[in-house]
Amino acid sequence: MSNKFQYILTILILILLALTISACNPFPPQILTPPQPTNSTQHINPSWTFSSDSSPTATTLPDFPPVIAKVMPSVVSVTTETIISSFFGQFTQLSAGSGVLIDEEGYIVTNNHVVQNAKNIQVELADKRTFPADVVGTDSLTDLAVIKIDATDLYHVQWGNSSSLSVGNWVIAIGNALGEGITATEGIVSRLNVSVNVEGNTLSDLIQTTTAINPGNSGGPLVNMLGEVIGLTSVKMAAIDVEGIGYAISSNGAKPVIEDIIRQGYVTRPWLGVALSTVDPLIAAAQNLSVEEGALIVEVVANSPAASAGLKKGDVIIRFGGKEITDLNDLIQSIRNSQIGQEVEITFVRGEDTETTSVTLIESPPPSTSLP
Repeated sequence: MSNKFQYILTILILILLALTISACNPFPPQILTPPQPTNSTQHINPSWTFSSDSSPTATTLPDFPPVIAKVMPSVVSVTTETIISSFFGQFTQLSAGSGVLIDEEGYIVTNNHVVQNAKNIQVELADKRTFPADVVGTDSLTDLAVIKIDATDLYHVQWGNSSSLSVGNWVIAIGNALGEGITATEGIVSRLNVSVNVEGNTLSDLIQTTTAINPGNSGGPLVNMLGEVIGLTSVKMAAIDVEGIGYAISSNGAKPVIEDIIRQGYVTRPWLGVALSTVDPLIAAAQNLSVEEGALIVEVVANSPAASAGLKKGDVIIRFGGKEITDLNDLIQSIRNSQIGQEVEITFVRGEDTETTSVTLIESPPPSTSLP
């Protein structure tokens, strides 16, 4: 048999074998198609359309320049000198902040942290005049301070009503941002009645805003579209991935504090007469306490309401006027919310025993001797 004949025979056998296998295959080729939806037809509505937009045309942005022009002449730059002690000795630190004139006689409101411990304070007005300033009084619990310059006939702001604010209202922050001069930034009110813990002190009744706030803005005004002060810039939330969150002390919350400072040099509040520390599991173990939360009394002022009520160093206050107390700030806030002359029931733990007493809160003494 020739090679050519063998080659042709082999090809024919292979073709015959392929046809035989194809005929016997129980799984013929499949054409893949997308799965069909199995939606119910009971909710189909062939006549459905979007409702017509009958809302009014969106309003344009507010006119910012007139508002800024109205307020900016009352905003001042505050520069302070503070003595800093370190391992290498003492040196003078310069810091920049802001303030706002609230009357024509030179009273200026700013933040307590702007002027705290300053040995020298200089104020620059919008017209570039510079004056030394004296501290009238400060209040660390609200981060407010009042300073005064020796000048008269000064342009000042109109104090506003922060209770009129709503979330979404436009506001403008004006201040000495980065110590480079008075600037203005716009934003909206994001939240109201906010509380923020700052270095162990809870600031309450704050306005959260999207206005850009930078170092140096502290103490400057937050104003509404009428040019009225409705807040004082105080805190910026600074953290990774956090943008556009700043806080201002509400004008209504600041007003009685400012009045007290100007009228008597300090703020009058209900007073218990104790120094306190927060109880947590670590403190409880170290102090051998029988509870792991509350406000630990570390000092009782002689002849204070706390002393008259029988409270002692080492007692842990766990309820005040019916409110549960879990830490120092709970108790401070409860005292702030009380009234001078009010009688309050206090529940405290002494050793293993839980006891109750009543105390009548009195007016706080000057800051040199004042404890919560």
